[in-house]
Amino acid sequence: MVVLIPLAKIAIAISILLFIVTYLVYFERKISAWIQDRIGPNRVGPYGLLQSPADVLKLFFKEDIVPSAATKFVHSLAPVISLTVAMSTYAVIPFGPDIEIFGQKVRLIVADVDVGILFILAFASIGVYGLTLSGWASNNKYSLLGGLRSSAQMISYELSMGISVVGVLILAGSLRIYDIINSQQGWMWNAFIQPIGFITFVVAAFAETNRLPFDLPEAEPELVGGYHTEYSSLKFAMFFLAEYANMIIASCLITTLYLGGWHLPFIDSATLSYGLMPLISVMIFVAKVLFLLFFFIWVRWSIPRFRYDQLMNLGWKVMLPLSLLNLMWVALLVYFFKI
Repeated sequence: MVVLIPLAKIAIAISILLFIVTYLVYFERKISAWIQDRIGPNRVGPYGLLQSPADVLKLFFKEDIVPSAATKFVHSLAPVISLTVAMSTYAVIPFGPDIEIFGQKVRLIVADVDVGILFILAFASIGVYGLTLSGWASNNKYSLLGGLRSSAQMISYELSMGISVVGVLILAGSLRIYDIINSQQGWMWNAFIQPIGFITFVVAAFAETNRLPFDLPEAEPELVGGYHTEYSSLKFAMFFLAEYANMIIASCLITTLYLGGWHLPFIDSATLSYGLMPLISVMIFVAKVLFLLFFFIWVRWSIPRFRYDQLMNLGWKVMLPLSLLNLMWVALLVYFFKI
């Protein structure tokens, strides 16, 4: 039983993640069509629901073309790094409070480590290697420029993201994600206490996931396709999956660090006596994540892409000073009001 529970958690987490990513592509197409007054996928299956599985099959059976001058081992390794890093971060994200199954207390998390937030930030930093190596190994100047853009962008915005997270850690007094969530019970959400940190973290999350208006690493008019220009078949699909997996992890992180996790005012104590708290808590967490995913898609189809100089100016001249200002604000709150 001690071994089976972690294995079951891993299998369930990977299955749910792959299912959500597959249909997140479908919902992005539907939402973008709604925003642009189009119909969207409606041919394959009822309401187009089988369009995403059809795309997966198409990519699976397409020919895997590798440029003759490419560094083949690194060319194949790069998408594996991107997808592995994206999926590994889910191991330390809790999706609800403890539940009891057959008399056994089970935590809705794959690995409850004491330095969970540092684990996530460390793996997020490793993710840039997949994009950079893919551009370099392709032996294509456009791909190389896309990889270099990606590394510069991620380094710039990870700095602001990390400083914003420090404010959360000061208020929680712990690196454990469970402690961070439990410190936000009631109305004590970090989004209300430190709104500047919340805004900087959300903007940095957009940049980290390479989503519009921050998708400069794959800007088609300038770079043909960016770092994945020379990729096809399942290797391209792995980059595609990694982008959407990163979008989900970003939504989970925003929910966890700033929106109270599974806590909701007036809900925690009111339903405790009915034994429904674990189920309701999971539903609250999932609802917050789904709203943020909709927000990611909404922004993508509403705001045009930045120029690269605007991107870097925003990262170093606006985001970094704001994150430092937020850190000072949190320090003053703790010193004077003992929050």
